Amino acid sequence: MRTSMRRYTRLTNAFSKKVDNHCHALALYFVFYNFVRQHQSLRISPAMAAGISDRLWSMNDIVALIDAAEPEPKKRGPYKPRQVAQISK
Repeated sequence: MRTSMRRYTRLTNAFSKKVDNHCHALALYFVFYNFVRQHQSLRISPAMAAGISDRLWSMNDIVALIDAAEPEPKKRGPYKPRQVAQISK
């Protein structure tokens, strides 16, 4: 994993500053590794070898999963102008 992710190599700017971002990056990597990447020794993906999937996924499939899990955006409320304090002389 260290050789394929820049987050684990030394002296790089790609490290995660927040634990949540690090967890999300790992989750994306594991989905890619198990569903998208065709392994040389298996000649199929590990998900296909385990019988979870019947085809190699594409990155578009992963993006569709992320979009489906994201909640619908809420309607924004009315615009409220900021109250400017008046300076008294």
